[in-house]
Amino acid sequence: MNLLDKKEHYINLFDFYEGFLTEKQKQYFREYYFQDLSLAEMGEAYKVSRNAIYDHLRKIEAQLDFYEEKLGLFRKFNERKKIYREAEALADPELKNIIKKLKELD
Repeated sequence: MNLLDKKEHYINLFDFYEGFLTEKQKQYFREYYFQDLSLAEMGEAYKVSRNAIYDHLRKIEAQLDFYEEKLGLFRKFNERKKIYREAEALADPELKNIIKKLKELD
């Protein structure tokens, strides 16, 4: 997985499982993935080593992967999107309206 794919993967998982993380984990994740701070910048801000920040981020990623493995919310979301697209291609207007309403729930 290249760097951009990895970043997108974890941002998507974060959207689904953010509520399971501690405030500190959320803060580290947001600063690294959304604000694009470097490990050195974060280490300096928190008065810890780059390696400590790196370790925290790897643990957060492992935790997000664990939640996805157990719960599969992101996988199921993508599967539903695929089914919606397939159904819309085959559906009559009334069914398309129902599919639209289902999408709004996601």
